[in-house]
Amino acid sequence: MRQYNRTAHIRSRRPFWLPASNYYVLAVAAALTFFFLAWGLLNDAREETPWITAGIGASILLFGAVLFRELVLRRIRNRFVQRESILDRQMSEVYSRIETIRPSEKLTLERNATLIEDIRRKSDAAKVLGKFSAGHREVFELCELYLAKNESELKHIRAGSPRLGALRKGRDTAARHHRYHLLKWAEIETGNLNQLARGESGLKEKAEAARNAVGVIDYALEFYPQERSLLDSRDILTEIIVSIEVSGIVEEAEKAAFDGDQKLARVLYRDALFRLGRDNVSNESRQLAAERISKEMEKLDPTQGNDADSAN
Repeated sequence: MRQYNRTAHIRSRRPFWLPASNYYVLAVAAALTFFFLAWGLLNDAREETPWITAGIGASILLFGAVLFRELVLRRIRNRFVQRESILDRQMSEVYSRIETIRPSEKLTLERNATLIEDIRRKSDAAKVLGKFSAGHREVFELCELYLAKNESELKHIRAGSPRLGALRKGRDTAARHHRYHLLKWAEIETGNLNQLARGESGLKEKAEAARNAVGVIDYALEFYPQERSLLDSRDILTEIIVSIEVSGIVEEAEKAAFDGDQKLARVLYRDALFRLGRDNVSNESRQLAAERISKEMEKLDPTQGNDADSAN
C-alpha cells in the first residue's frame, strides 16, 4: 500500500480574521461614511445640530465595531484555534507512536492494540469536529501509516503466530476508518471549494476553485476508484468547469461582436462549441448551450449554424 504524503492537501480553514490595523481602518471608514451620510440627511431635514447627532451615531458604530471584534470575533477565533490545537496535539502523539516503530521492530500485540485504540479515539474526535476537514484528513493519514506498517508485518509473520489474527483485525478496522474519513474529507473539501467558487466574482477564479475540487476527488478515487459518490461528484464538477469555461469564451465572443469584429467572434464561438464536445460527453445542458451558441453565430453569418453539430 502506498504511503500518503502528509504535506499534500493541507488547508487550514480558520475563521475570517483581519489584522487589527486593517479592521480598524475599515471600521473608521465605515464610521466616517455613516457620519457624513447622517449629517447630510439630518441637514436636509433641517435638524438644528446635525453634526452632533451624526457624530454620536458614528461613535456608537465605531464603538460597536471594536466590541464586535474583541468580544465576538476574537472569542470565535480563539475557540476554533484551541480546538485545532488540541486535535493537532492528539494527532502528533499518535504519529510519534507509529513513526517510532522501526522497520525491523515487531508490531507486538500490545503496540497493535494501542495504535488501533488511538485511531478509534481520534476518529471519534474528528466526528465531533465533523465540519472541519483537517480532523478527517489526519485520521485517514494515521490509518494509512498504520496500514503500511501492518502490511509489512503480515508479509513476514508466520502462519501460527498469535499476532496474525490481531493484525488482520487491526487491518480491517483501520481500513474501515480510512474509507470513512477519506470520503468525509473529500466531501467537506469539495463542499468548501464549491462554496468558494460560487462566491468568486471572476470566471477564472471560479474555474480554479472547481479544478481544485476535482483534484480532491481524483485523489480520493486513487484509493476507491469504484466509489459511486466520488464518480458522481466528479461528473458534476466537470460539468461546472465546462460551463464556466464556455461562459468565458462566449463572453469574449459577445464582446468581439459588439466591437464589430465578427471574424474573431465566429472563431471564439467555434472554440466554445469545441469545448462543449471535446470530451465526447453529450447531455441536455450541453446541447442547449450549443443551440444558443449556434443562434448567436447565425446572427453573424447564417452559414455557420451547422457548426453546433460538432458539440453533439
